[in-house]
Amino acid sequence: MKKILISMIAIVLSITLAACGSHHAAKNHSDSNGTEQVSQDTQSNEYNQTEQKDGMPHSKNQKKLIDVTLDRAIDGDTIKVIYNGKKDTVRYLLVDTPETKKPNSCVQPYGEDASKRNKELVNSGKLQLEFDKGDRRDKYGRLLAYVYVDGKSVQETLLKEGLARVAYVYEPNTKYIDQFRLDEQEAKSDKLSIWSKSGYVTNRGFNGCVK
Repeated sequence: MKKILISMIAIVLSITLAACGSHHAAKNHSDSNGTEQVSQDTQSNEYNQTEQKDGMPHSKNQKKLIDVTLDRAIDGDTIKVIYNGKKDTVRYLLVDTPETKKPNSCVQPYGEDASKRNKELVNSGKLQLEFDKGDRRDKYGRLLAYVYVDGKSVQETLLKEGLARVAYVYEPNTKYIDQFRLDEQEAKSDKLSIWSKSGYVTNRGFNGCVK
């Protein structure tokens, strides 16, 4: 009788242990699948976020360039172009160069240099404009734009070469203000052109006339 009882207890214990082992294995498998699924979901979300970021149609750095035909360069920061089939004047956004043709104003130092360099740049390749978020024209009816030749910013070139200063900063037409200020500081540190004369550049423009 004892042998029968011992055998039955052994069988019950064996069945109980087997059931526990099966439940533990199933739980581990479930946890593993859950972890894997979370990992896959995370990777998928990261990929989608990256893809969305890279493909954003209105990214801050995305440029919507408009082809125009050059009519002529006027001075260091103004040109005339054929835009939408009509002749239009373009005033460069966020920069200012010394005067050469302003009514009732003298020719200022480095004004002719800026005009000559601007003329060289806009005549050297494919000309394009980019508008900012704000007004596209100033109070004089001139187009306000960033100007590019073969995809390269004319404003940045003038700033880097010390032929222009950052000026006329009006929100929201400030897309490239941070970069332009870095370009200006680079030329200022190297004391290039307009920055070579102490006190020549002011917050209101330039001091002095060509003698």
